[in-house]
Amino acid sequence: MYSTLLFDLDGTLTDSAPGILNSVSYALNKFGIEEQDKDSLRHFIGPPLITEFKRSFGVSDEDAKKLVSFYREYFSTKGIFENDVYVGIPELLERLTNEGKQLIVATSKPEEFAIKILEHFGIAKYFTVIAGATMNESRTSKEDVIKYALEKGKVSDLASVVMIGDREYDVIGAKKIGVDSIGVLYGYGSLKELQTAGATHIAGSVEDIYKSI
Repeated sequence: MYSTLLFDLDGTLTDSAPGILNSVSYALNKFGIEEQDKDSLRHFIGPPLITEFKRSFGVSDEDAKKLVSFYREYFSTKGIFENDVYVGIPELLERLTNEGKQLIVATSKPEEFAIKILEHFGIAKYFTVIAGATMNESRTSKEDVIKYALEKGKVSDLASVVMIGDREYDVIGAKKIGVDSIGVLYGYGSLKELQTAGATHIAGSVEDIYKSI
């Protein structure tokens, strides 16, 4: 059905919660905001960081940028590898590659971090394009990342494209561009969230992704 597959990174290819939560906690502590329970910060997994800092703590644009800078202090050296590839993902990527599918990463994580993570875990080789956000916040929304990913991949037939991700941002971003989506349930989003956002397909497991393609 689909020949070009866009994959989200956090919550779809890798279980990145430990590194993200530790980085957010570090940023908040350095900024002077006490947040004891890291599990209460799970909503930071998925959306652009600057947006979530502003939404969650009511900080100004300038302070949100400071928090993102503090976050990256920890993430760039420690949090980036506090991360694991989901079981079955390497095998899925190999199978899809062998079938001639074009695989692309489209993530709201800064592109240079995404490349390092994928290379660290040995799965960068499966992707023709690794597209992410910019460090200067000029490209952060999933809609903009998907558009950029398709441009880099020279993809024009939107009917052949599907976005695979675990959060509503992946689904909504895909809808805005005009492509289908597969919402995965093993990541950080819920069935209700993905259905409400309008996911074209729902995958309960890594194997279910293949069945939806």
